Amino acid sequence: MDLVLLAKAALMGVVEGLTEFLPISSTGHLILAGSLLGFDDAKAKVFDIAIQTGAIFAVILVYWQKIRATLVALPRERSAQRLVLNVLIGFLPAVVLGLLLGKAIKAHLFIPVVVASTFILGGFIILWAEKRPATATRVHEVDDMTPLDALKVGLVQCLAMVPGTSRSGATIIGGMLLGLSRKAATDFSFFLAMPTLIGAGVYSLYKERALLSAADIPMFATGLVFSFISAWLCVRWLLRYISSHSFVPFAYYRIVFGMVVLITAWGGWVRWAE
Repeated sequence: MDLVLLAKAALMGVVEGLTEFLPISSTGHLILAGSLLGFDDAKAKVFDIAIQTGAIFAVILVYWQKIRATLVALPRERSAQRLVLNVLIGFLPAVVLGLLLGKAIKAHLFIPVVVASTFILGGFIILWAEKRPATATRVHEVDDMTPLDALKVGLVQCLAMVPGTSRSGATIIGGMLLGLSRKAATDFSFFLAMPTLIGAGVYSLYKERALLSAADIPMFATGLVFSFISAWLCVRWLLRYISSHSFVPFAYYRIVFGMVVLITAWGGWVRWAE
């Protein structure tokens, strides 16, 4: 057993879990961490996507009471049926556009200037969104969302196909700009992440199955466990944080990180291209 490889897998799992649900782009951080650790070959790219499943299990655990109540009420309660329908509607655009554009985006947009630009632009969008008056909020709880709200957030989520955007950032800030409260947008972002990230992980493992073998199981298991633990801690913290704080600190962090992308790319220290 390669203990150094397992240590790298654990560190990557921690990076994934801590960044997946914050509006700062887990993909960008995994690229940087993978490059610094020498963990950036073709198999590592499959690993990066697969360990998202560990982070999703953490969300399922945190929201288990809500999930269970929704499933129990699904046959008879309109609100439960609407929530499930909204998640499915929000998930659909990512499936369609991912299959149509995913390969082209990886081939042409995964370059330093794009990654840095989306980090920095996203930071300024967060600053703008947080300055909007509270009166612009019309949906205060996730159960109050309409199918049209879900479709709009699902379309915004597709912006995260561009590297450096952040899936959670796109859905949370996009939801806020569309009239959702910070809490409703965050909750829906977590619910929408469940089919989106599980689907991406399963699809990636199936598509790249020729690269993998039974010898890779300890590495993937380690990444999943550490992704789960760190995501569980992060999600619990974030839900407390948003009750009394804005996303402004994350905006400044994104702008600084965008500069890091440019500097590391210019210096040749990180290989940001696929």
